[in-house]
This record gives sequence, C-alpha cells and structure tokens, in this order.
Amino acid sequence: MKSKIMVVLFGAVLTLTACGGGDDTAQEETTGATAGGTTEVSDGEKLYQQSCANCHGGNLQGNIGPALQKVGSKYSEEEILHIIHEGQGSMPKGILQGADADAVAAWLSSMK
Repeated sequence: MKSKIMVVLFGAVLTLTACGGGDDTAQEETTGATAGGTTEVSDGEKLYQQSCANCHGGNLQGNIGPALQKVGSKYSEEEILHIIHEGQGSMPKGILQGADADAVAAWLSSMK
C-alpha cells in the first residue's frame, strides 16, 4: 500500500515539475518573434530555464531528468527536437511547441 502511494506522489511531482511553472506573461516576453518570424536561438536558454530546468537542472547538470551538459555531442538538433516533441523515458511529450521547441533544440545542440 505504501509503495502505491509513493508511486502516485512521485508521478504527481514529476507531472507538476514538467509543466515548467511560471506565468504566461513571462513566456510571451521571451518568445517574441524576430523580423524573420522565428524565435532567436538566444531565446533557447531562457526558454530552457522556464520549461526544462526543473528536471534537467539550471546548469544542465541533471536533476530528475538526465544531465544535458554535453547533449549536443550525443544528439543532433533534429534528434533533440524529436525528443522535445515526442518525449523520451519519463519526459512527457510536447512541453514546448513550435518556435520555442526549435529554439531550445538549437541551443541544446550547441552543448558539446
């Protein structure tokens, strides 16, 4: 019985931390479009801090999720984008969408 409660609590914590927290206003400020209509790659780090750092750590050191300090050496930008869209392991899919997902994937692919 205790193990079932722990599983439920762990699942709830994982789900809540995956949401990234923060409010929509802060995200709108950092995801503004450039003249070309896409989010700048430099926004990738800001978006990561808002949506990914709870699980992967503020310095990419890992936490609930794996460390990402050298993720660009392991995965291409396209592979990282696929993981963001589809999820992997306990990471839920679709935490970021569209230009936001593109920006984070581009930024993470530079981590080598």
